[in-house]
Amino acid sequence: MKKTITYPTQGTCSQAIILTVEEDTICQVSFVGGCHGNTQGVAALVQGMKIEEAIARLEGIDCRGRGTSCPDQLAKALRKVQ
Repeated sequence: MKKTITYPTQGTCSQAIILTVEEDTICQVSFVGGCHGNTQGVAALVQGMKIEEAIARLEGIDCRGRGTSCPDQLAKALRKVQ
């Protein structure tokens, strides 16, 4: 069964992440705001990936000393949807 959530981001240029998962696999990701090319690239790369693998790759990535980033926020959103 597919599940879609909207995750409000914190500390990044993007305002939210909309993601759809089915069981343990990422089906679709889109960012609201942020650096369009980068967020579009991240979204395309994780599509079809297992949730745990994406979290392991993205969690803790920092953007300009903010303590988080769009990829890190995606990892946080994926933790919520598990």
